[in-house]
Amino acid sequence: MPDALKNHNADELKRLDLAHHLPAQADYKVLHDLGGSRIIVHAEGSTITDIDGNKLLDGMAGLWCVNVGYGRSELAEVAYQQMLELPYYNTFFKTATEPAVRLAAKIAEKMQIGNPDLTHVFFNSSGSEANDTIFRLVRHYWTLKGEPERKVFISRRNAYHGSTVAGASLGGMSFMHAQGGLPIAGIEHVRQPYLFGEGFGCNPESFVEACVQDIEDRILMVGPRKVAAFIGEPIQGAGGVIIPPDSYWPKVEALCHKYGILLICDEVINGFGRLGEWFGHQHYGIKPDLIAMAKGLSSGYLPISAVGVSKSIVDVLVEKGGDFVHGYTYSGHPTCAAVALRNIEILEREGLVERTRDVTGPYLKAALKRLDDHPLVGEARSLGLIGAVEIIAEKGTNKRFKGEEGHAGPVVRDICIKNGLMVRGIRDSIVMCPPLIITEAEIDRIVDTIRLSLDEAEPILRAL
Repeated sequence: MPDALKNHNADELKRLDLAHHLPAQADYKVLHDLGGSRIIVHAEGSTITDIDGNKLLDGMAGLWCVNVGYGRSELAEVAYQQMLELPYYNTFFKTATEPAVRLAAKIAEKMQIGNPDLTHVFFNSSGSEANDTIFRLVRHYWTLKGEPERKVFISRRNAYHGSTVAGASLGGMSFMHAQGGLPIAGIEHVRQPYLFGEGFGCNPESFVEACVQDIEDRILMVGPRKVAAFIGEPIQGAGGVIIPPDSYWPKVEALCHKYGILLICDEVINGFGRLGEWFGHQHYGIKPDLIAMAKGLSSGYLPISAVGVSKSIVDVLVEKGGDFVHGYTYSGHPTCAAVALRNIEILEREGLVERTRDVTGPYLKAALKRLDDHPLVGEARSLGLIGAVEIIAEKGTNKRFKGEEGHAGPVVRDICIKNGLMVRGIRDSIVMCPPLIITEAEIDRIVDTIRLSLDEAEPILRAL
């Protein structure tokens, strides 16, 4: 840690936080009442430390992103060396840099596992920007193809695809749409494959058929020749770790082929080993036309994202010509690209993707099953190293606690944090997404802490 940051003044930093800093996704009244943010000052492995000396096991890998864990000095060294050689240059002026070119080639190598048509990469700085790029690129592609009427995107209710205007519109979260008059035109939202919440007690295959039929009904309502693409996360992350039945994605893919619609997989959370494959769509055996990626691309060490684009789309761009008038100052940022490239090398060298698939992912699934007997647990589910615990009021049902809708998750989350575990509360669930370096002992600690926190939360929730 730099010497200048070792002697923290907690009172001063909290005062400055309230006086000048607007954190992301925050209720500023609540933060003011709390006296400011929890200030994180150090991290190592899977543990974060706040300014008051509290150590927390980071069950969220930062924000779904620190796949290789904290404290990787070689990533800092790579950034330092790249900054000395070429800290920055853009890709606007028919130029490129070596780190961006080599990173594009490495990403293409991973994308082409099972899908040789994914050949090209467009760089951005965030997952939101990646989905904005997809939004514009898809509409540009259909115009070049001579079908400019194909403008409509189909997404899912409760989906999350970013916080920009286009990203939040592609997402299906009503509370986000309520701010800023969203969604923008040309986006339709359909049923999500949330079996526990929206198909409780249903046969999984029948539920899948109903979800896919809802997509087809919307295509026919809009008009097949007006639909550009379907977008979805293989597993919905911020939506509450919604894991669809296995047959869902192959049937969605078949439906897209039926109507000539592009298939987009948002891999911002699912990518780079989270599900035990390099990309989440590879777990389901499908072949999207475009994918968005970020987070695990650099393990959050520097901001970078990318869009994977199929050769069939690129061929149209090359054949028809003309500028794709889109891009960002930091597209292909050489320092970020160099760090991302070394991050992928770490994932490869340490076999973290395979370890997630073969060891820690199955271990997390088995460990979460120990919560099945808890009176507040309706379902504990996971795939790879992403999971959720549904909190219910009555065992054997999906009945929620009375009171403010979706309040149970935040109640349990706050108790988990008090007990030394950072997790996220989404509506009436606790979700987790630990670093891929997590140990079996740390997984046991995650599950044991959730059980302890559920025990503490039960009288609180039943009294509301």
